[in-house]
Amino acid sequence: MFNLVVLTGRLTADPELKTTSNGIPVTTFSIAVDRRYRSGEERQTDFITIVAWRQSAEFITKYFNKGNLIGIEGSIQTRRYQDKNGNNRTAFEVVASNVQFVESKRDSAGSDAAPASFSNADVNDFTDLGDATDDDLPF
Repeated sequence: MFNLVVLTGRLTADPELKTTSNGIPVTTFSIAVDRRYRSGEERQTDFITIVAWRQSAEFITKYFNKGNLIGIEGSIQTRRYQDKNGNNRTAFEVVASNVQFVESKRDSAGSDAAPASFSNADVNDFTDLGDATDDDLPF
């Protein structure tokens, strides 16, 4: 059996670091993840709860804020509990095992710079260096 989740989404609020009674750092936050959609269809967004522990929790609360794009790798966990009215409930969460920056600090700050674009180069776009050695290269 296999339980692996990979998500990229934006934080819906600033994450807050908490500690358990045993002193273990933890943070719980949600990310907004767009679903794939077809042209002409309305975009749909899922709000997914993420739980991170220990160093991951400290890293997230130190370097991520509301609106930042984050990459999460983890597994789905279910948790059963009773609400304040005594009703049985089930919570679905992603327990993060790995988190990553997905955009640069400049991009997350709302820079007006145009995003990088790439194109396929033509063979004529390059200069032949002939018998140049590594010592002749400008870099």
